[in-house]
Amino acid sequence: MMKGITTAAAIMLMLASLSFGADSTTIFKGRPILKISEGGVSRVTEDLNTAKAANLKCVISKIGDAYFWASRENTKLIRIESGAFITYVAPNGTGYVRVINPALKSVAALMSETEDMFDYVEHALIGLRSVTYYGKAE
Repeated sequence: MMKGITTAAAIMLMLASLSFGADSTTIFKGRPILKISEGGVSRVTEDLNTAKAANLKCVISKIGDAYFWASRENTKLIRIESGAFITYVAPNGTGYVRVINPALKSVAALMSETEDMFDYVEHALIGLRSVTYYGKAE
C-alpha cells in the first residue's frame, strides 16, 4: 500500500514539474486541408472547411529537450531529421507528424507536386483504423 502512495506522489510531482518547472514552446502548428480516413476496406477523403479545420490543428511542443504532440493528448514524440523533412514519431505507436523543413521547402517541392501544396502530414492510428491529415503550417 505504501509503495502505491509513493508511486502516485512521484507521478504527481513529475507532472507538476512538467507543468510549472519548464516552459513549453510551440515548435510547429499546422492547419489541415485534407482528411483521409481508412479502415481496411473503406476509405473516405474529405476537404476540410476553415471552421472544421480550426478544431483539428496539429500542434507540437517542446519542454526542455522533450517533444510532445500537444494536439494528441501530449503524446511524447521522438524527433528525426532527414533531408528536407523533420519527422516526429510517437514511440507508443499512435502515429507521426512529418513536416517540411521551412529552410528546405524548395528542395522538397522538387520531389513531388504535393510538397508544394502541403507543409505537413499527420498520421494517427486509432485501433486498426487510421486518419491522415495534410495541411499548411501556420
